[in-house]
Amino acid sequence: RGFLQPAASFVLCRSPSLPAGVALRMWHKEPPKPGCGVLRISEAGSRIEDRQQHPDEKTVGSKQRARGIGSETVSAHYGSGYEADRLKVGSGQLERERTLELLTQFLPPAPALLLDVGGGPGEYACWLARKRYEVHLIDITPLHVQMAEEASRRQPRTPLASASVGDARSLSWRDETVDAVLLFGPLYHLTSREDRLRALREARRVLKPGGVLLAVGVSRFASALDGLHEEFLKDPHFVRIVEGDLKNGQHRNPTNKPEYFTDTFFHHPDELRDEVASAGFGVQAVVGIEGPGWLANDFESWWGSKKYRDRLLHLARVLEREPALLGVSPHLMAVGRR
Repeated sequence: RGFLQPAASFVLCRSPSLPAGVALRMWHKEPPKPGCGVLRISEAGSRIEDRQQHPDEKTVGSKQRARGIGSETVSAHYGSGYEADRLKVGSGQLERERTLELLTQFLPPAPALLLDVGGGPGEYACWLARKRYEVHLIDITPLHVQMAEEASRRQPRTPLASASVGDARSLSWRDETVDAVLLFGPLYHLTSREDRLRALREARRVLKPGGVLLAVGVSRFASALDGLHEEFLKDPHFVRIVEGDLKNGQHRNPTNKPEYFTDTFFHHPDELRDEVASAGFGVQAVVGIEGPGWLANDFESWWGSKKYRDRLLHLARVLEREPALLGVSPHLMAVGRR
């Protein structure tokens, strides 16, 4: 599967009449129970306390935090729950392994306090919790928060510290209380520069002096390359989508094809660096996560062989800071320091 194509896209494409809410209702059939020191999320997406408020959190209403980001659009796109499996198939596996390498390289040592803002179903948050970090996951999509809580319960000895619905632009934490912030989604789901800067400045506000920001953007050139790889460019509708991406980074999908992704913003590598710096961070690096290996023909056969998998990972490491090739990686990571 290519970069834009969700893991569940074959089901979605063959069942275009299936509303996204069906999957959401299935998850809500058995509401999660309290436990493992995390939060439960109600059917309406409101916050239900299962623990004492963290001493460094501000009290902000959940509905207020979750408004204004286009949360309905984001929730509809992720309504099938496909994000939980995306990193386990195709080139998502390369993205995951490289991201874990970069987390290990740039994060302060455990037991640092981390916010995983836009943390989705909790893949990285739960991995970090197993590494003994104190991890608080925040996501705009109630379904993702439920899924993260379920994942946390599956590791009862190292659960998430919390999981809650929230908005990257208005974090419920006091100033200078956090060791590191992950933004692995908000910077491409927030399509206006103003909103992206608000999210970045919020991250900076809650970070302690010297705290670390790891912020991921989607490359300006991702859809053009994926269009060639997956032959989406044979579709004139996708051609127009790519033209918009290359013109100004504004990815718009007017079709009913979920494999063409949802409305988002795709960064030029220099633009990602500039936005992080404009929010007041010292930019330590902008690196390509996957490198060019995601474009390999028959990716699964490459990844299934340890010898060839190691070559893909080595290539990504060697080229991760090569300016001429940064944009070949579908995902870019900016490393900032407060």
